[in-house]
Amino acid sequence: MSRYRPPRSAGTPLITPEGEARLRAELHELWNVRRPKVTQSVSEAAAQGDRSENAEYTYGKKMLREIDSRVRFLRKRLENLKVISERPADPNKVYFGAWVTLEDDEGEQASYRIVGPDEFDIKLNQISIDAPLARAMVGKPLDAEITVQTPTGEKRWYIVEIDYP
Repeated sequence: MSRYRPPRSAGTPLITPEGEARLRAELHELWNVRRPKVTQSVSEAAAQGDRSENAEYTYGKKMLREIDSRVRFLRKRLENLKVISERPADPNKVYFGAWVTLEDDEGEQASYRIVGPDEFDIKLNQISIDAPLARAMVGKPLDAEITVQTPTGEKRWYIVEIDYP
């Protein structure tokens, strides 16, 4: 059995200005704050002598590899992202960056913001543009009916409000 896993698709290369700022802040934190601290602790651990049984040295090297891997990913990803900051020409339809309020058949409402795959956070009601619900909403006007296949069956919502921050 092989350990090979095909690379994940990067998703749609769109991001909001806030999402880009968060990724750049993470990159800055990793490269300018955390990496120098870990490098310092690794060099101190290496100075203690035998590295083969030095847990601090081994752990520090592992942390450096993880930090460097994330830094490489962020740099490459930030190069390829397109920041969407302008409002769409037709603000009465759902597009990237919109806050959309949906209402189901029982009258329950939920609001979601459509964001890029690098910044979605369901706790903040931000869903990826690659999510089935977002795909169903994109391009739809106010009062449109959308249907999405969920694990519990088909679910229907109505778009009751569209807002662009």
